[in-house]
Amino acid sequence: MIIKFFETKKKDLSSYKFFLLYGKNKGLIEETIQKDLKKFLPKNTYKYDENEILNNPDNFKENIFNKSFFENDKLIIIQRASDKILKIIEELKEKEIEDVAIILISDQLEKKSKLRAFFEKDKKTICIAFYEDTNQTLSFIVQNFLKKLNINLSQQNINVIVGRAKGDRASLNNELMKLESYAMNKSNINVDDILKLTNLAENYDAAELVENSLAQNQKQTLHILNENNFSNEDCIMIIRIYLNKLKRLLKIISDMKTNNDVNQVIMNYRPPIFWKEKDFVKRQVKIWNYENISELISKTNLLELQLKKNPTISIYLLTNFILEKTLNVNN
Repeated sequence: MIIKFFETKKKDLSSYKFFLLYGKNKGLIEETIQKDLKKFLPKNTYKYDENEILNNPDNFKENIFNKSFFENDKLIIIQRASDKILKIIEELKEKEIEDVAIILISDQLEKKSKLRAFFEKDKKTICIAFYEDTNQTLSFIVQNFLKKLNINLSQQNINVIVGRAKGDRASLNNELMKLESYAMNKSNINVDDILKLTNLAENYDAAELVENSLAQNQKQTLHILNENNFSNEDCIMIIRIYLNKLKRLLKIISDMKTNNDVNQVIMNYRPPIFWKEKDFVKRQVKIWNYENISELISKTNLLELQLKKNPTISIYLLTNFILEKTLNVNN
């Protein structure tokens, strides 16, 4: 059954056991789970990546059906869900499991997706799409946040914060948390303060770090790493940018199988590649092949899980990962 994300604030969803949340707005998905859905759902939470389940489905099912004296109810959250897991979900739904709720989280699912179709049509399941926020929406979030904390910022400075978040609500929320801590000891905040606080230093954004790493520009990658004081929150943002750049590179390399003119492939790519990124991409296609990139995408997905499970050492994990890939394609 399809519902809008804002309906989760009003509807009683306590009778539902299966939820599909899909779309690129990861920040809003997480916010909806924490603020709206969890009040209806079991407290004992278990997180899986789809690949973990597909590699060992029997172990997954055993965890669901096994009950202990201390934990009868369970909330299962499955990241990166796709059509591959549909058969397992159908099987679980048929068995009408008690005391267990399952949330599947996915990137953008096409209309032809069987998983999406299953959740949209079944009246006993919930399907919610999460579209990207506009700058206007993000600006409104910032204004409300600042108002609650009695922090005064000009619209110009609010626009800087929104721009640095790059359309990601999760990144925006992380930056607002930093701003809140910083503002406790300051009466006024200016644009220089904001630039120091948000993400990376002004001269080097996360995308530039990733582009240099994939192009194996070792000196520049090391320079950017040394010049910037990462936070744990930055690590999640960087690894997602890394993953997006890998997917772009994979598509370009795939397209070059039928057209070996790299300039034309780059020119035809959509969304358009920014002019200052084109030289990076040309160098990257000479270094990486389709198999290398496919394997690295899997490793990057696993790293994101590790970062979330080990936030206190996320900077160490991310830095090592980037340096390994910068120095050696086959690592």
